[in-house]
Amino acid sequence: MRLVYHPAGHDDDLGVALVELQAGRWRTARQLLLATATHWALRTSRTQLLAVAAARSDVVGVWLDEEPGSYDAQLMGARVAVERALRAHRQQHPQTPEFEFRARRDALLAARRAPHDPVPWVCLLALAQIDTRQLRQEHRVNPGEPMLPSGPWGLLYEVNRRDPYNREAYHRVLQFMLSLDGPPGASLAAVVDFGRSVASQRPVGSSLLLLPAYAQIEQRRRSRVDPLWRRQWAQESTLDYTLTAFHDWFRKTHGEQRSVADLSLLAYALWAGHQYLEAAEVFEAMGPYAAREPWASVHEGAVGPDPGEALLLRARAESLSYARTRGPRAGPHP
Repeated sequence: MRLVYHPAGHDDDLGVALVELQAGRWRTARQLLLATATHWALRTSRTQLLAVAAARSDVVGVWLDEEPGSYDAQLMGARVAVERALRAHRQQHPQTPEFEFRARRDALLAARRAPHDPVPWVCLLALAQIDTRQLRQEHRVNPGEPMLPSGPWGLLYEVNRRDPYNREAYHRVLQFMLSLDGPPGASLAAVVDFGRSVASQRPVGSSLLLLPAYAQIEQRRRSRVDPLWRRQWAQESTLDYTLTAFHDWFRKTHGEQRSVADLSLLAYALWAGHQYLEAAEVFEAMGPYAAREPWASVHEGAVGPDPGEALLLRARAESLSYARTRGPRAGPHP
């Protein structure tokens, strides 16, 4: 089948708004955010993807000029500023401090204007990964759990006050932990502890149940040395997290509530853990949509010009074939 690599996935309204933004038109994005209202999880994910699309142009600046009183335009201005600051940081741009200052200012202004909205606080969390030496006091708060390092826990608390278990917020903390200066092994161990700690709280219906899997992929991406990599996913300690995510998140959500990135990772974790019936169900839900990760980071043994895609297609074919031959899946996970 022909795969479609599009971050909007099954969120058709977001897909249209992204196309319009890339063409320099902002009114569809305005209508989308107006319709999203205070659905915080959806508002967070939509504004993040809209900012990625808008960061290379001045389309949001034009929106702000034409509607200076619009909070959604102001929020998108902060989102775009954060995206530009993060890109500057990744590229080691000499003006990164200026980008960061502007983004922090815009996020704080949005937070003051809409105290109930978690998205400005998510923006501040995102900027924490630029501070790799934890120079800002808000980025070296002591955690509530002894196994975790100091970090932006106060900012995470502010997000949780407004939207408990906000997906992007926890992923931003994970990225912050990976960005810290120091021995990579120590930060990876902390990332794993963090992912399992969050998942152990069992936020039913939350894709954060996949956080341990994201942590494991980061281990692979940074080490790339373990020849028995795939076997780890079939180990009971790992498989339990994967099946919990399948039953308590995937089975209890649908459509635009499930990102392509999360579905892609869950499909890989189930396939690698030999849970082919469950993997087939996730692949069917994905349809033609796909994400490059984790396949691009775990494509050992795959061949061709795009080994990550080759592995994805192989896993999909094996899972669907197994499901066709074995019939109905087993009973629910306890």
